[in-house]
Amino acid sequence: MKKLLLFSVFLVFFVKSIDAQSLPDFNKVDRYFEKMVKDWDVPSASIGIVKDGELVFTGNYGTKEVGKSNKPDENTLYAIASNSKAFTSAIIGMLVQEGKLDWNDRVKDHLPYFSLFDDPWISSQVTIRDILSHRVGLGTFSGDVIWYKNEGTAEDFIRRAGKLPQAYDFRAGYGYSNLMYITAGEIIQKVSGKSWADNVKERILEPLGMDRTLTSAKDLINTTNVATPHGREGEKNFPIAFEDWETIAATGGLISSVEDISKWMIFNMNHGILGQDTLLTKETRNMVWSMHNVHPVDHTQPNDLGRHFNGYGLGWTLGDYHGKMMVGHTGGYDGMITAVSMIPEEKLGVVVLTNGHQSPIMAATYYALDRFLKTGNKDWSDDMLARRKKADKNDNRITEIQETQVKNTKGTVERNAYAGKYQSDIYGIIEVKIENNKLRLYFEDAPRLSATLEHWHYDTFEIKWDEKHAWFDFGTLQFMINNKQEVTGMDFNVPNDDIFFEELKPKKIK
Repeated sequence: MKKLLLFSVFLVFFVKSIDAQSLPDFNKVDRYFEKMVKDWDVPSASIGIVKDGELVFTGNYGTKEVGKSNKPDENTLYAIASNSKAFTSAIIGMLVQEGKLDWNDRVKDHLPYFSLFDDPWISSQVTIRDILSHRVGLGTFSGDVIWYKNEGTAEDFIRRAGKLPQAYDFRAGYGYSNLMYITAGEIIQKVSGKSWADNVKERILEPLGMDRTLTSAKDLINTTNVATPHGREGEKNFPIAFEDWETIAATGGLISSVEDISKWMIFNMNHGILGQDTLLTKETRNMVWSMHNVHPVDHTQPNDLGRHFNGYGLGWTLGDYHGKMMVGHTGGYDGMITAVSMIPEEKLGVVVLTNGHQSPIMAATYYALDRFLKTGNKDWSDDMLARRKKADKNDNRITEIQETQVKNTKGTVERNAYAGKYQSDIYGIIEVKIENNKLRLYFEDAPRLSATLEHWHYDTFEIKWDEKHAWFDFGTLQFMINNKQEVTGMDFNVPNDDIFFEELKPKKIK
């Protein structure tokens, strides 16, 4: 038995040695990633590379939580956020295969309360393909403020989305919409009789052996080896708590690891076939990997990606990398940024999981692809970090507000006049109270967005949030006053790139 074991070990080593001849210098790759993580000052990164059906490289850097020496590994859990969208389109595809759905089903036929823009015709015409490809007419990230840290139901969020403004004509543009994927999750539950989470567990996670992947942050209570999310303020990372995205899981609820995501990539690059089982048919694979929404590419200028086309399928971004088809997605979660990328014809995939907001996900991805495809020696980390710092330096949104503050002013009405309930069509009730001689701000169903209002100038107040938030910090609220000196509403200004408080436009209830 010992001789047989030794022979088996030798055989595995011999096979790996042969394979290794066509692989990059992983010691060099490892050193590059280690320096990259330090340069970007991201708390940690776990990186995996899949080639020809195997996880051939894992690199783990930094610490799972700042101030502690607990290095991640290939089984460390990170929230993968919008990388979950591809799981949603896969489940929809399986239901189509079973005859329970059609890609061209109208959403309203499954969710009668669904509507958009107070437009009966658009509301009646939106299909499953429309909501999965971000072409309904909403602006990118429009309405994320509806569900962010909100304890309401998915149906609540979908109903409120009907009051959002239209950014472009129906099917005539691209607006990345988390709300439409929340809608897809509700369709899955309505048609299958099971939650999105149960469908993902039974149809994907269990068959693929993704036994570390979670569908809810609630499951972290009994789980070890988990990276801590981090916000960033003043060039410093600070730990924050996991957000529970179970209600909106269809748009970004999965928590996973390099080891598990490698299985997902291998499955997809095998076109939905697992062993002897075809979980995704040829028709489903082609549908979700066909471009439904096109992004412009400047063909008059060379680009470092060698890109000729770019767009969105159903739950996947689509493009090319130096002439080879590239499929993937990224994910942004409170305190965690991730990316999954594949070159299917090369059976090559890269997953990058990080737990900070200043994250080198694509720098790591492009560097890894270049090593395998021999498409250049560009220092992606150095280049992209320089561009990131330049963009941050040129972001003057907060500075402009601060520079226009008028000192030594007071409100144009008595403080009691600001207090009361305000109605937002897309949100519900937002209330201002006087407590302990201070103005306090409360959001319906979102107690964690509570704040104190400190006078800024005239009828504008600075929002002092009760807790630190990952996507935003500084913000102001202006009370709107009519010519009768009556408070009529509020106007928010909270500079950030995702949670658009300015969409709320609450009106005071008389």
